[in-house]
Amino acid sequence: MNATELARRTLPAMLADAAERHGDRPLLRITGAAWRHADAPRVAAAAGAALRALGIAQGDRVALMCGNRAECVAVWLGCGWIGAVAVPINSASMGPQIEYLLRDSGARLLVVEDAFLDRLRPVVLAATPLVAVAVIGDDAAATAARPVAIERWPAADAAIACDAAAIRPGDPLAILYTSGTTGPAKGVVVPHAQYAAWGLNTARILGVGRGDVLGTTLPLFHINALNTIAQAVVSGAETVFEARFSASRYWLQVGDARATVVYLLGAMVPMLLAQPEGTAERAHRVRIGLGPGVPAAAARAFEARTGVRLLEGYGSTETNFVIAADRDVPPDGTMGRVQPGFEARVVDVDDAELPPGAAGELVLRTSEPWSFAAGYFGKAEQTVAAWRNGWF
Repeated sequence: MNATELARRTLPAMLADAAERHGDRPLLRITGAAWRHADAPRVAAAAGAALRALGIAQGDRVALMCGNRAECVAVWLGCGWIGAVAVPINSASMGPQIEYLLRDSGARLLVVEDAFLDRLRPVVLAATPLVAVAVIGDDAAATAARPVAIERWPAADAAIACDAAAIRPGDPLAILYTSGTTGPAKGVVVPHAQYAAWGLNTARILGVGRGDVLGTTLPLFHINALNTIAQAVVSGAETVFEARFSASRYWLQVGDARATVVYLLGAMVPMLLAQPEGTAERAHRVRIGLGPGVPAAAARAFEARTGVRLLEGYGSTETNFVIAADRDVPPDGTMGRVQPGFEARVVDVDDAELPPGAAGELVLRTSEPWSFAAGYFGKAEQTVAAWRNGWF
């Protein structure tokens, strides 16, 4: 990759390129909006202006707690446009978790959907770095007595825009918190170029093109759903977001969206297979599904019943889509092949490579600048331990 190619791996550059190449083609359908590719820079610039009106500058962290709706995407794009750092919060988080994430990330602003305002009641907002809370919806009065400024999102007229900040590929776009299986959740620092690489790699692996409609019910606080937007931007495809996953209504939603690519996680497939068979399972346009973590037997049963082949693969928030099955190979229980631009090894406790067939730990690295995360926010020791000897 040369310097010119790398320089285009920032969110403002991605949006500008897509607007020029794909223009009037649809980009996004979601609760509250239907945008074309040409609309995306305008949406990002308007959201960026709204963030600046709330006192947010380049490098500031912006926490975001919202369902799958247009404002969530707008804040994400606005952060990327002005060089702020988005901190999506799991919509299932409760008071103590929210307070931890706000304090750990150092967020200066919380943009929150009014449906989640009650979750803030046990949060000691004065003990966090927040200087303002911006509410999406109509219930701003619910927290008016709080010891921080309460605003309505957006805080600026939608017609007001701002120029994109000067952003480098390695600058942070987001802090995405892990599940915290080894203690409190760690914030993964996602550079702009890593986000671009997620979109480029996944679109190539799935064969996503301008005619595709990417249908997902996954939540916008997770890299899987955020990556779906990136795939659409780099390929000229359209993304359709549903509010939430419903096993009983899934195929009706897929059909209504006219989706050609769908995104499922391992536990969702047995739930769908447990539903009564119906005509909607075949009355769709889906040509492939991304289904990491689905047992091979379940994936084969799913394809036989719905006609949709699920593609297996492996990646993590810290890395990228590094291992993937081939689209034309039936599910066989393997994760697939290491993808271009990445390396993988299985090693022992001293990081020595093991021979084929020996059990050990999977380690990964990339040859492309900033295609992996930049570390764990504020946790230098954990970062050094996780990226030991140059491998994650």
